[in-house]
Amino acid sequence: MLQVWGRRSSFNVQKVMWLIGELGIAHQHIPAGGQFGAIDTPEFLAMNPHGRVPVIRDGDGTVVWESHSILRYLAARHGSARYWSDNPVHRAEIDSWMDWCQTSLQPAFLTGVFWGFYRTPEAKRDLAAIAKNVALCADFFQRLDQLLSRQPFIGGQFLSLADIPLGTHMYRYFNLDIVRPSIPHVEAWYELLQQRSAFREHVMVPFDELFGRLDY
Repeated sequence: MLQVWGRRSSFNVQKVMWLIGELGIAHQHIPAGGQFGAIDTPEFLAMNPHGRVPVIRDGDGTVVWESHSILRYLAARHGSARYWSDNPVHRAEIDSWMDWCQTSLQPAFLTGVFWGFYRTPEAKRDLAAIAKNVALCADFFQRLDQLLSRQPFIGGQFLSLADIPLGTHMYRYFNLDIVRPSIPHVEAWYELLQQRSAFREHVMVPFDELFGRLDY
């Protein structure tokens, strides 16, 4: 059986768990990281020398770490071409959005806004940096809105790996007390995501425990 190490409130773990839910893969979830510890044990470090979650171990003993590598592995081994196309041109489009999310959107939102604003105690917040990143996120989501004005999902007509990393941001983005632009097509896409049971179970997870906590 597939094993997954991580905590439910971890953003990167949520990406992986959402796809596992979409694919209906039988799995064992092992809480790790944060209050659960375990990531500095010899056993865990033997799987991921960087000591970070998520980590998966498949039934045949295959170990994969780094959330986007895990997503691609799961789609290739347990999914179908609908999630990660066999066509190299379409696959490159999906990969481009996944990589853009990891190198551009995630640093701006998860680090700059979610960590900078929500997880940082008020007295320690860098308001100028937060405002800069909120504006940057607004610009990013305006660009995404243009794409979604032409199609229901990021990769086209169906949910794909392109939607998973970007979509995992949405629950937090729309539940923070920040200024957001008018992005009707992104909002419509988010509504579609909320109709998916795997998204509701694994992404729409309360994150109150993280408020004002830099050490978790």
